[in-house]
Amino acid sequence: MIKYEDTYRHKGLRKKLIDLLREKGITDEEVLTAMNNIPRHFFLDSAFDEIAYEDRSFPISEGQTISHPYTVAYQTQLLQIKPYDKILEIGTGSIYQATVLAEMGAKIFTIERHKLLFEKTKEFIFKTKYPNLKFFYGDGFEGLPTYAPFDKVIITAAAPVIPPKLIEQLKIGGKMVIPVDEGEQQRMLRITKNEDGSISEEAFEQFSFVPMLTGKNG
Repeated sequence: MIKYEDTYRHKGLRKKLIDLLREKGITDEEVLTAMNNIPRHFFLDSAFDEIAYEDRSFPISEGQTISHPYTVAYQTQLLQIKPYDKILEIGTGSIYQATVLAEMGAKIFTIERHKLLFEKTKEFIFKTKYPNLKFFYGDGFEGLPTYAPFDKVIITAAAPVIPPKLIEQLKIGGKMVIPVDEGEQQRMLRITKNEDGSISEEAFEQFSFVPMLTGKNG
Protein backbone atom coordinates (compact mmCIF):
# COMPACT_ATOMS: atom_id res chain seq x y z
CA MET A 1 0.00 0.00 0.00
CA ILE A 2 1.48 3.36 -1.03
CA LYS A 3 1.61 5.86 1.80
CA TYR A 4 0.78 9.38 0.63
CA GLU A 5 2.00 12.26 2.76
CA ASP A 6 1.92 15.95 1.92
CA THR A 7 4.30 17.46 4.46
CA TYR A 8 5.10 21.08 5.31
CA ARG A 9 8.28 20.59 3.34
CA HIS A 10 6.34 19.48 0.24
CA LYS A 11 4.03 22.47 0.60
CA GLY A 12 7.00 24.82 0.91
CA LEU A 13 8.60 23.38 -2.23
CA ARG A 14 5.28 23.67 -4.04
CA LYS A 15 4.98 27.35 -3.10
CA LYS A 16 8.48 27.96 -4.49
CA LEU A 17 7.44 26.25 -7.72
CA ILE A 18 4.34 28.45 -7.98
CA ASP A 19 6.50 31.55 -7.43
CA LEU A 20 8.78 30.34 -10.24
CA LEU A 21 5.82 29.80 -12.60
CA ARG A 22 4.67 33.34 -11.83
CA GLU A 23 8.16 34.65 -12.64
CA LYS A 24 8.09 32.72 -15.94
CA GLY A 25 4.94 34.55 -17.00
CA ILE A 26 1.97 32.51 -15.77
CA THR A 27 -0.59 35.15 -14.79
CA ASP A 28 -3.80 33.15 -14.27
CA GLU A 29 -4.05 33.02 -10.49
CA GLU A 30 -6.73 30.32 -10.62
CA VAL A 31 -4.30 28.04 -12.48
CA LEU A 32 -1.58 28.78 -9.93
CA THR A 33 -3.94 28.19 -6.99
CA ALA A 34 -5.05 24.84 -8.43
CA MET A 35 -1.44 23.71 -8.91
CA ASN A 36 -0.55 24.88 -5.41
CA ASN A 37 -3.38 22.72 -4.04
CA ILE A 38 -2.23 19.51 -5.76
CA PRO A 39 0.67 17.42 -4.41
CA ARG A 40 2.63 16.73 -7.61
CA HIS A 41 4.79 14.16 -5.81
CA PHE A 42 1.69 11.92 -5.49
CA PHE A 43 1.78 11.48 -9.28
CA LEU A 44 5.42 10.36 -9.45
CA ASP A 45 7.44 7.37 -8.40
CA SER A 46 8.64 7.80 -4.80
CA ALA A 47 12.22 7.94 -6.15
CA PHE A 48 11.43 11.45 -7.43
CA ASP A 49 10.03 12.72 -4.13
CA GLU A 50 13.01 15.00 -3.45
CA ILE A 51 12.84 16.66 -6.86
CA ALA A 52 9.12 16.50 -7.65
CA TYR A 53 8.76 20.28 -7.45
CA GLU A 54 11.51 21.15 -9.88
CA ASP A 55 10.22 22.57 -13.17
CA ARG A 56 11.05 19.52 -15.21
CA SER A 57 9.41 16.49 -16.74
CA PHE A 58 9.82 12.99 -15.33
CA PRO A 59 9.39 9.55 -16.87
CA ILE A 60 6.31 7.51 -16.08
CA SER A 61 5.64 4.05 -17.51
CA GLU A 62 5.10 3.15 -21.18
CA GLY A 63 7.74 5.62 -22.40
CA GLN A 64 5.54 8.56 -21.40
CA THR A 65 6.30 11.57 -19.20
CA ILE A 66 4.66 13.89 -16.71
CA SER A 67 5.05 17.34 -18.26
CA HIS A 68 7.01 20.27 -16.84
CA PRO A 69 4.82 22.22 -14.39
CA TYR A 70 5.36 25.26 -16.64
CA THR A 71 3.92 23.35 -19.61
CA VAL A 72 0.89 22.24 -17.56
CA ALA A 73 0.31 25.81 -16.35
CA TYR A 74 0.83 27.24 -19.85
CA GLN A 75 -1.64 24.91 -21.57
CA THR A 76 -4.19 25.36 -18.80
CA GLN A 77 -3.90 29.14 -18.95
CA LEU A 78 -4.43 29.10 -22.74
CA LEU A 79 -7.61 27.07 -22.28
CA GLN A 80 -9.22 29.86 -20.21
CA ILE A 81 -11.00 27.44 -17.89
CA LYS A 82 -14.38 28.30 -16.44
CA PRO A 83 -16.17 26.26 -13.75
CA TYR A 84 -18.33 23.49 -15.26
CA ASP A 85 -16.50 23.61 -18.62
CA LYS A 86 -16.80 20.22 -20.30
CA ILE A 87 -13.26 19.32 -21.35
CA LEU A 88 -11.87 16.49 -23.47
CA GLU A 89 -8.25 15.64 -22.65
CA ILE A 90 -6.18 13.50 -24.99
CA GLY A 91 -3.40 11.70 -23.12
CA THR A 92 -4.21 10.95 -19.48
CA GLY A 93 -0.65 9.94 -18.65
CA SER A 94 0.07 10.53 -14.96
CA ILE A 95 -3.39 12.18 -14.45
CA TYR A 96 -1.67 15.35 -13.18
CA GLN A 97 -2.91 17.68 -15.93
CA ALA A 98 -6.45 16.30 -15.67
CA THR A 99 -6.37 16.81 -11.90
CA VAL A 100 -5.39 20.47 -12.31
CA LEU A 101 -8.39 20.97 -14.62
CA ALA A 102 -10.69 19.11 -12.22
CA GLU A 103 -9.44 21.21 -9.30
CA MET A 104 -10.53 24.28 -11.28
CA GLY A 105 -14.09 22.95 -11.37
CA ALA A 106 -14.21 21.66 -14.94
CA LYS A 107 -15.76 18.32 -15.97
CA ILE A 108 -13.01 16.22 -17.52
CA PHE A 109 -13.24 13.33 -20.00
CA THR A 110 -9.71 12.01 -20.43
CA ILE A 111 -8.52 9.34 -22.90
CA GLU A 112 -5.44 7.14 -22.56
CA ARG A 113 -4.26 4.83 -25.35
CA HIS A 114 -1.81 2.81 -23.21
CA LYS A 115 -3.69 0.03 -21.44
CA LEU A 116 -1.25 -0.17 -18.53
CA LEU A 117 -1.50 3.57 -17.86
CA PHE A 118 -5.28 3.39 -18.14
CA GLU A 119 -5.37 0.51 -15.63
CA LYS A 120 -3.52 2.71 -13.13
CA THR A 121 -6.39 5.22 -13.21
CA LYS A 122 -8.43 2.69 -11.20
CA GLU A 123 -6.07 3.34 -8.27
CA PHE A 124 -6.21 7.14 -8.61
CA ILE A 125 -5.81 8.56 -5.10
CA PHE A 126 -8.23 11.46 -5.67
CA LYS A 127 -11.11 9.50 -7.21
CA THR A 128 -13.55 10.51 -4.48
CA LYS A 129 -12.33 14.11 -4.41
CA TYR A 130 -12.85 14.58 -8.17
CA PRO A 131 -16.03 12.80 -9.30
CA ASN A 132 -15.91 15.29 -12.21
CA LEU A 133 -13.00 13.32 -13.72
CA LYS A 134 -13.93 10.44 -16.07
CA PHE A 135 -11.39 8.01 -17.55
CA PHE A 136 -11.52 6.28 -20.94
CA TYR A 137 -9.28 3.80 -22.80
CA GLY A 138 -9.12 4.56 -26.49
CA ASP A 139 -7.62 6.29 -29.51
CA GLY A 140 -7.20 10.01 -28.94
CA PHE A 141 -7.56 10.80 -32.64
CA GLU A 142 -11.12 9.43 -32.45
CA GLY A 143 -12.06 11.45 -29.36
CA LEU A 144 -15.32 10.64 -27.56
CA PRO A 145 -18.14 11.36 -30.02
CA THR A 146 -20.74 9.89 -27.62
CA TYR A 147 -19.98 12.63 -25.09
CA ALA A 148 -19.51 15.51 -27.55
CA PRO A 149 -19.73 18.42 -27.95
CA PHE A 150 -17.02 19.77 -25.63
CA ASP A 151 -16.36 23.34 -24.51
CA LYS A 152 -12.61 22.77 -24.59
CA VAL A 153 -10.13 20.17 -25.84
CA ILE A 154 -6.56 19.78 -24.59
CA ILE A 155 -3.98 17.52 -26.21
CA THR A 156 -0.93 16.58 -24.13
CA ALA A 157 1.09 14.94 -26.92
CA ALA A 158 2.64 16.22 -30.15
CA ALA A 159 0.12 15.90 -32.98
CA PRO A 160 1.39 15.75 -36.58
CA VAL A 161 -1.76 17.63 -37.68
CA ILE A 162 -4.87 19.03 -36.00
CA PRO A 163 -7.16 15.95 -35.68
CA PRO A 164 -10.35 16.68 -37.68
CA LYS A 165 -12.57 14.45 -35.50
CA LEU A 166 -11.60 16.47 -32.43
CA ILE A 167 -12.58 19.69 -34.20
CA GLU A 168 -15.95 18.09 -35.00
CA GLN A 169 -16.43 17.32 -31.29
CA LEU A 170 -15.71 20.93 -30.24
CA LYS A 171 -18.61 23.31 -29.62
CA ILE A 172 -19.02 26.42 -31.75
CA GLY A 173 -16.92 29.02 -29.96
CA GLY A 174 -15.01 26.27 -28.19
CA LYS A 175 -11.22 26.21 -27.83
CA MET A 176 -8.57 23.55 -28.35
CA VAL A 177 -4.98 23.75 -27.07
CA ILE A 178 -2.65 21.47 -28.98
CA PRO A 179 1.09 21.12 -29.67
CA VAL A 180 1.45 20.55 -33.45
CA ASP A 181 4.37 19.42 -35.64
CA GLU A 182 6.62 16.41 -35.92
CA GLY A 183 10.23 16.64 -34.78
CA GLU A 184 11.80 17.78 -31.51
CA GLN A 185 9.81 21.01 -31.10
CA GLN A 186 6.14 21.75 -31.54
CA ARG A 187 4.16 24.98 -31.87
CA MET A 188 1.59 25.42 -29.15
CA LEU A 189 -1.65 26.36 -30.91
CA ARG A 190 -4.96 27.60 -29.59
CA ILE A 191 -7.77 26.77 -31.99
CA THR A 192 -11.15 28.48 -31.85
CA LYS A 193 -14.11 26.94 -33.71
CA ASN A 194 -16.06 29.57 -35.63
CA GLU A 195 -19.82 29.68 -36.24
CA ASP A 196 -19.46 28.34 -39.78
CA GLY A 197 -17.43 25.36 -38.51
CA SER A 198 -14.10 26.79 -39.70
CA ILE A 199 -11.24 27.33 -37.25
CA SER A 200 -9.01 30.22 -36.25
CA GLU A 201 -5.46 29.52 -35.07
CA GLU A 202 -3.24 31.39 -32.62
CA ALA A 203 0.41 30.29 -32.29
CA PHE A 204 2.38 30.58 -29.05
CA GLU A 205 5.66 29.25 -27.65
CA GLN A 206 7.51 26.12 -28.76
CA PHE A 207 7.46 23.02 -26.57
CA SER A 208 8.64 19.42 -26.71
CA PHE A 209 6.12 16.57 -26.22
CA VAL A 210 6.05 12.83 -26.78
CA PRO A 211 4.28 12.03 -30.09
CA MET A 212 0.53 11.53 -30.35
CA LEU A 213 -0.03 8.10 -31.88
CA THR A 214 -3.08 6.49 -33.45
CA GLY A 215 -4.79 3.40 -32.16
CA LYS A 216 -4.60 1.73 -28.75
CA ASN A 217 -1.60 0.10 -27.16
CA GLY A 218 -2.28 -3.05 -25.18
